[in-house]
Amino acid sequence: MDCRIRDLDVYTDVRGEGTPVVMVHGMGVDHRVMTGCMEPVFEARGEAWNRIYFDLPGMGRTRGPDWIRCSDDMVDLILQLVDQLIPGERFLLVGESYGGYLAQGIVHQRPDDVSGMLLIGPLVEPDDDKRDLPLSISFRSLALEDALEEDDDWMFDLFVTDQTEPNWARFRDEMLAGFGAGDDAFKSKIRQDPDAYALSCAVGDLAEPFRGPSLIVTGRQDGLVGYRDPFSILESYPRCTFAVLDMAGHAMQIERDRLFGALVHDWLDRLLDG
Repeated sequence: MDCRIRDLDVYTDVRGEGTPVVMVHGMGVDHRVMTGCMEPVFEARGEAWNRIYFDLPGMGRTRGPDWIRCSDDMVDLILQLVDQLIPGERFLLVGESYGGYLAQGIVHQRPDDVSGMLLIGPLVEPDDDKRDLPLSISFRSLALEDALEEDDDWMFDLFVTDQTEPNWARFRDEMLAGFGAGDDAFKSKIRQDPDAYALSCAVGDLAEPFRGPSLIVTGRQDGLVGYRDPFSILESYPRCTFAVLDMAGHAMQIERDRLFGALVHDWLDRLLDG
């Protein structure tokens, strides 16, 4: 389905009823990166959850309009989408990579509307040159050596540390497919402009600590956003579990899926327990 914001049809995939959960995917991919890792968790639980997936402007099935010029505009659009789909309701917020950066911007603007937050490999430092990154290592199974096309190979290396056939299949279907969709020129317009890519607020500098149950999951070998920059915001979230997963790059939710699922279940349990 589409949700109309001004002149833009935002592609949305809304599943279930109950407590709203707003899912924000990363830069360049689409909502499939979120359904792939989050739906197995929600489908295994008995509670009612209203899962709201959508494609950001210029990505997936949502076009990139001229009036979306920067990350601040992205945050504003997400809030308009939320106000249209779940007016007046509090919601859980899940953000992956760049979507985790936008999620922090949402908490910065409207903390009282968010009851809990999950960040998956979140971007914290928008300036590539200032990121504190670990050594990125890849472990590839022999069965994959001849199976990958050259164009896919470098992308797989960039995102995935534990390079097995099952992890490749999920990366292909949940992430690589999203990179092949959308408007590359629109995405580059924001991603390649430092002033457009950075939010106007300092995401780690909240007026008050965010006290909702939270979870930040990072990859020990994540060479894109790392784990040390996300750790720097931890004190703003006094009810946050912070996890650094070994044998995991920027696609840690795929590589360490059982541990990731257990951590998300724990986060949801903490939300239900109050």
